[in-house]
Amino acid sequence: MAENKSEIDSNAVLYQPKPRPEWAREFIDVGRQLDARGVVPLDEESLLRAACDNTGLSDFGDDDWREPFRILLSDLEETADLHLFGRIMTRSDLLIHLEGRLRVIDWIKRHPQVEDEIIESPVFIIGLPRSGTTIMQEILGADPDARTVRMWEAKYPVPPPAPGDAQPDPRIAEAGGVVGLQDRITPEWATMHKVGPELPVECIEFTYSSFVSYAFSASFYVPNYTSYVAENDHASAFAWHKKILQILQSTGRPHHWLLKGPTHLPVLPALFDAYPDARLALMLRDPVKSAASVVDVSGVLYYMRSDDATLVKGFGKSVDGKQSYQTLEDMIEWMEAGTIPKDRISPVDYLAFFADPDTELERLYRSLGMPLSPRSKNAMLDYIRNKPKDKFGKHDYELGDAETIAALRAAFRPFQDYFGVASEI
Repeated sequence: MAENKSEIDSNAVLYQPKPRPEWAREFIDVGRQLDARGVVPLDEESLLRAACDNTGLSDFGDDDWREPFRILLSDLEETADLHLFGRIMTRSDLLIHLEGRLRVIDWIKRHPQVEDEIIESPVFIIGLPRSGTTIMQEILGADPDARTVRMWEAKYPVPPPAPGDAQPDPRIAEAGGVVGLQDRITPEWATMHKVGPELPVECIEFTYSSFVSYAFSASFYVPNYTSYVAENDHASAFAWHKKILQILQSTGRPHHWLLKGPTHLPVLPALFDAYPDARLALMLRDPVKSAASVVDVSGVLYYMRSDDATLVKGFGKSVDGKQSYQTLEDMIEWMEAGTIPKDRISPVDYLAFFADPDTELERLYRSLGMPLSPRSKNAMLDYIRNKPKDKFGKHDYELGDAETIAALRAAFRPFQDYFGVASEI
């Protein structure tokens, strides 16, 4: 389907960083005078040693994570161009992922019954980045019958929270301190994607420790790692994904899991291999508008850790390195060929949903094959009514010139025609 498509100019929309807070500029400037690599090492030996010392554990489980971990470390040093604060954030994050892996493996060894947990008919929200997946997760997560994974649970899943635990869990404050660094060094991030320790997160937040995750590609310029992940079958990532859900479920089975992952789009066959009874809500929004927003978002993520604003992904590029329209065409081909079950993918038109959420919630739950009680529907409608718009500021971004928009529109036309997606720009 991708033959004869117009070429998309990857430089047509460029990320323009906003001024950093003064403290950040001074800190990064000091880092230029230091041996940042020596001060904050990102080598395998020091990271693994620190993770083991910090936890008192040494078993990382199967070795399927080691090759991607090493490729990631190589790219972090050779291509990501990290400034000092970026190195500090990155080392801290890598230690959280490594220590999390150690603790998960240890927990399962001491509680082997966890692996008997059955993850039944999970619901995944998917779609292009910036297509409304986050707000839909918040809305559907307001259903008291739904169970989401919250940020603090994604970062620190063991021991799993249980009824009767002391409140508040100290891990909430710990996770809040970590994620708050993002808003401090790039305050505009809060206008794009608000994160918080008790907010639901997408699946990449708890598959970091598999080290087969597009999350790293979204945050760093790591081309060799991205190519490796694009060619990987993602079986190990979804195996890790399931371990985390099994651990969290072991203290209380939910009515249904509600999960989210724009980065699942390139690997939907692997998702259904892991969860054959999964149900998917596919967010539909003008892909040209989404593509323009992604440039700005990925630029901010890279700029948190690097001074090089040119490292941002190209206009119309997907997180897997392909053009986004190719990723969508793959999905359509899988649906038509029966590679993935078409009848368990429920399209959700963003504009139609917010024009009449009452009717659209009924339609969506019916399509997913799930009952919708008055209590659940009212909870979700209340969330929509009470959700403040632009509470953390408005995200403004460049849309590109008319020629670029026209080329991208032509490329996305098969997707828009297939699902009946309206053009917003």
